[in-house]
Amino acid sequence: MHFLDQAKIFVRSGAGGAGAVAFRREKFIEYGGPNGGNGGKGGDIVFEAVAGLNTLIDFRYTQHFRAPRGAGGSGQNMTGAGGDDIIIRVPVGTQVLSEDKEQVLADFTAPGERVVFLRGGDGGRGNASYKTSTNRTPRQHGTGWPGDEMWVWLRLKLLADAGLVGMPNAGKSTFINAVTNAQAKVAAYAFTTTRPQLGVVRHKQSEFVVADIPGLIEGAADGAGIGDRFLGHIERCQVLLHLVDANDKDVAESYRIVRDELEAYGGGLIDKPVVVALNKIDTLDDELIAALSAELEEASGAEVIPISGAAGTGLDWVLDRLLEVIGPGPGKVGEDDEGEDAIEWSPL
Repeated sequence: MHFLDQAKIFVRSGAGGAGAVAFRREKFIEYGGPNGGNGGKGGDIVFEAVAGLNTLIDFRYTQHFRAPRGAGGSGQNMTGAGGDDIIIRVPVGTQVLSEDKEQVLADFTAPGERVVFLRGGDGGRGNASYKTSTNRTPRQHGTGWPGDEMWVWLRLKLLADAGLVGMPNAGKSTFINAVTNAQAKVAAYAFTTTRPQLGVVRHKQSEFVVADIPGLIEGAADGAGIGDRFLGHIERCQVLLHLVDANDKDVAESYRIVRDELEAYGGGLIDKPVVVALNKIDTLDDELIAALSAELEEASGAEVIPISGAAGTGLDWVLDRLLEVIGPGPGKVGEDDEGEDAIEWSPL
């Protein structure tokens, strides 16, 4: 399935149906009178977040969504049928933005969320509703209220507990393949990751989701490389795992470049808790690992964890640190403070 994280669509709710002009004409009924019914309500535009979707690719082929109008009223005070609602199903994590992308109109963060985005127009009044003591045979009626229409942007921000950041070829894809069920592409050249990748980590009777995004290079905020467009997918993460390649010429400079790009992007990424790991230590000796770790600790001001995603070294250490920040939430299993047996979380 192709990945698409933004799409522009047109939505229009249905107009209300026209009211009827009708008079009662029945045999053996002495008095007639107006009996035109009201028009039906137009269909709504409804957005619904559903589980199991992680792309907006469907909106590449269908960009226009128009709800039907309500049916017109008829005689015998019969109200017209309402137009059917159009339900637009989007992945969890989708935001609906205004056409200029300046305003967030809706934000879906949980499966099953529904929002009536554009309400259909009300039906027009039939002539029976215009009858008064001085207007016994009204012939006026309402034509129905129009629906609303607008162009909107859909933007997907994947929901993950932890996000991977680093320079290209820092070993992020190898790491996520080693600790999750993901099957990210791994190769010996830069930018092997061209789209966000999600994986589920199962560690110490807990589960959490990790997101891998394409690597950042200097100037990414200005469009260099793949740019920073995928950073939105880690805005909702609770913690960032910053991987630094131990084979870089200057590991401290590699760290600072990525941090500068996160700060330039904004979105609160620079303020998130971060776990720093020196990756690919399987290619170095212990003395060089210690020297590079000390250099990176001085640049980051945080403890540096030496790991190797390919060899599996230090992975449990990193996952422990991530789990300390994320914590056992709903759907996760953990031990209580007294070390009793783990109890599976239940909503009851």
